Amino acid sequence: MERASLQWLLSLTSLLCCTTNQASLSVSPSSSQLFEGQFVSLSCEEDDSSAGRTLRRNTTRETRTECGGKWGKSTGSMCNLSHIVPMDSGVYWCQSREGATSNSINITVTGGSVILQSPVLPVMEGDDVTLHCKTKTSNLPADFYKDGSLIRTEPAGHMTIHHVSMSDEGLYKCHSSSHGESPPSWITVTGEELTFDFTTYFIHMSI
Repeated sequence: MERASLQWLLSLTSLLCCTTNQASLSVSPSSSQLFEGQFVSLSCEEDDSSAGRTLRRNTTRETRTECGGKWGKSTGSMCNLSHIVPMDSGVYWCQSREGATSNSINITVTGGSVILQSPVLPVMEGDDVTLHCKTKTSNLPADFYKDGSLIRTEPAGHMTIHHVSMSDEGLYKCHSSSHGESPPSWITVTGEELTFDFTTYFIHMSI
């Protein structure tokens, strides 16, 4: 009994010592591809507080630069870009004063006429995902490709992948015969998150 309780306490301590309040980065509009000239807002979100966190990015011309310097307007935990251009394409993340980082988001800004509207964050395995081939004003009849191979043609301009699995992870793009091709975007699929029931575990270890 005492040995079981000690094992439980050690396991609980191990789990709690590694628990942190990690910020997450979100973007609005929520799309990995955006048109030149759009307004974009990025936000560091956290369970308790995002005070002290800054938005940073890597682009082809800049490394680890902070919002409010050469790009964007910083307002608390948010960063707004009023008129994005292709040079704003890159990887964005939140960073604390201590150097802890959030998830990263890869944004592609195009001066072209077609984008593939796809999830900017990883997709949970088992969920449904819809991709849109879009101009600035509407969806387009389009061919959808994954890793360079044609998946299907959709007259309505959007394609839904039902119950996504790890095999659906890959590089996607769309092509319209009338407007051209979108840039490619990587879609990440993640497994189901595990949850831990401390009450059940304690009862089990006490038996």
